[in-house]
Amino acid sequence: MLLARFQPVVIAVFLGLVVAALLRPLADRMSRVMPRALAVACAYVLAVLFIAAVLSATGLLVAHEAPRVAAQFDTGIGRVERWLEGAPFHVRPRALTGLQQKVTAFISAHRSTLLQSAVSGATQAVEILTVAALGLFCSVFFVYSGERMWDFCREQLPPGRRDGWQRGGLAAWHTLSGYIRGIILVAAINAVLVGVALFVLRVPLAAPLAMLEFVAAFVPLIGSPVALAVASAVALATRGPITAVIVLGLIVVIGEIEGHLLQPLIMSWAVRLHPVVVAVSVIAGAIALGIIGAVLAVPAVSVVWAVTQALRTPAPADRSGRSGQNS
Repeated sequence: MLLARFQPVVIAVFLGLVVAALLRPLADRMSRVMPRALAVACAYVLAVLFIAAVLSATGLLVAHEAPRVAAQFDTGIGRVERWLEGAPFHVRPRALTGLQQKVTAFISAHRSTLLQSAVSGATQAVEILTVAALGLFCSVFFVYSGERMWDFCREQLPPGRRDGWQRGGLAAWHTLSGYIRGIILVAAINAVLVGVALFVLRVPLAAPLAMLEFVAAFVPLIGSPVALAVASAVALATRGPITAVIVLGLIVVIGEIEGHLLQPLIMSWAVRLHPVVVAVSVIAGAIALGIIGAVLAVPAVSVVWAVTQALRTPAPADRSGRSGQNS
């Protein structure tokens, strides 16, 4: 009930832990040659510069290719209409005429509803920015002095509870940090594979679509197929049905590579969950919190499972004590 009541705060702290899992190793290395505070600041500056560079490059590519894509899109729509009118679909020409006018008329008729949705979306955007700001604020302290914060929390417990708290906490942090680093590496490899394939197929906006694949890969099982479906739609409108079918085939290829090669190799240090557990977790998270829930579900379940396993395993002192009694 407390988690549900203070949901934005919980998400912000979780995001702070995610950022700390990514930047703390860099800050630790840099702190060997400079003061800790300066190392933390440099780590954040480098991260911001990297993200800004990637977003700027993506925006420049979109702006450069936009006129050509618009022209190809108009031509591609006509090509798709002729394809649907032929075998094996035999769609009546009248069903495809005036589609743009119908869309425009729909937007005009539902303008007030769309405006209300836009206002609601702006309100949600403000809430998201607030949560992101709180998460960033927390992450700075997690990176700078996370171990002291952990020790303080542990010292507030009775002495008999501190060992289990320590073991469970170490298992949780090890699992979370391993999962975050692993999923970023898996998403990056997926994005490179998709970008190269789209470039070879001469699909416009290959780099932005690869960036979309990178972001979507953070939702296991679901995100990557959705991103490739968007790429297929772009390929259908600009390059034709054959190229679109090939891009759809990438969904199967990328899924096989991710499931049978990347996940076993890269995610071996994190808790590996059964595919059924992953699927149920993603759907349950999406029902509870939408997109954010779908992203957070698998790492949350992984952490809970790792902590459970750590606490079920007897401590070294307990095992040695029992062995002494048995002897």
